[in-house]
Amino acid sequence: MSKSKYQIILLRRADALKRFGAKSTWFHDRVKAGLLPPPVSLGVRAKGWPEHELDQVLAFMVAGKSDDDIRTLVNHLVEKRQQLTKGVA
Repeated sequence: MSKSKYQIILLRRADALKRFGAKSTWFHDRVKAGLLPPPVSLGVRAKGWPEHELDQVLAFMVAGKSDDDIRTLVNHLVEKRQQLTKGVA
């Protein structure tokens, strides 16, 4: 088994909100609409967002991409999460 060459950093909710300069309701609505990736479960009550995913969404927003483009990106990012675990068990 080969070791990963990168580190995945997870941001907790407060840090994710700061990254976007957003309030909780706005952030939750964007996740629900597929415009932000869903959180990763870290336990029963703990969740976090991969920093690189939020950075990519933010870059699309800054570039003026449409909601449809952002939704496509988010779907792609979530699919990539599944690929990370293939062959790991």
